[in-house]
Amino acid sequence: MFQHDLLKGQRILVTGGGSGLGKCMTRRFMELGAEAIICGRRAEVLKETAAELAEATGGAISTHSLDIRDADAVDAMIGEVFAAGPLDALLNNAAGNFIAETETLSPRAVDAVLNIVAHGSVYATLACGKRWIEMGRKGHVLSILATYAWTGAPYVVPSAMGKAAVLAMTRSLAVEWGRKGVRLNAIAPGPFPTEGAWSRLFPTPEIADKVEKDSPLGRTGRHEELENLAAYLMADGSEYMNGEVVTIDGGRWMNRASSMDFGYELTPEQWDHFRPKKG
Repeated sequence: MFQHDLLKGQRILVTGGGSGLGKCMTRRFMELGAEAIICGRRAEVLKETAAELAEATGGAISTHSLDIRDADAVDAMIGEVFAAGPLDALLNNAAGNFIAETETLSPRAVDAVLNIVAHGSVYATLACGKRWIEMGRKGHVLSILATYAWTGAPYVVPSAMGKAAVLAMTRSLAVEWGRKGVRLNAIAPGPFPTEGAWSRLFPTPEIADKVEKDSPLGRTGRHEELENLAAYLMADGSEYMNGEVVTIDGGRWMNRASSMDFGYELTPEQWDHFRPKKG
């Protein structure tokens, strides 16, 4: 779809880049010539991913292990990234989510999601934005949302709240920072199966099949479709896009606002499957 050096010369930081969709998008950025920096909590996973992607693409990649919920750690990490060379873009991808009957959630469970999705995204965005503005340098923040940021969704209320906060941040700062050379955009993906997260959210073949069939296109997303959209939004040719949210879900959200409404049909025994096991 793109010329091979579309992102040559760009340095892109991806939060939660060690696995899942973050890993896929990082790979695509590197294939197109970008230097990647990935961060996350699990140092070993980051190192394995970096080695795999460097071998597969021949590109440059570095890693930083940290807790995205720690504002001081995020600022220190991004300071190190800038010290090695100016950063061009940030991809806010780190997320946490689980399904649960909302009345069963503890404050700690709510915070576990909000602190990653909402707080982690704003910490990284502010740490990059203030440096770009001080340097008089252009920058771009791309955040991964979900369509339930504007529709709401049952059984994933903390995630919906967090994504809505990131949506508000994206549109607010797009206006405030646009004249300073810093753009903000977002992508709202529909169902894109990944190892681990997919099985946690849709743990039975029947539920996964229902999610797939609810799409007007009758399928889930292919990773390359999301990767190429993210690459386009990172490219110089998309510079007039600012404050926009691009949905890529095959039209699903217009057909069914939530992927999580299967929860209405679950029995108490089936809900037990989703509850954290003690010990």
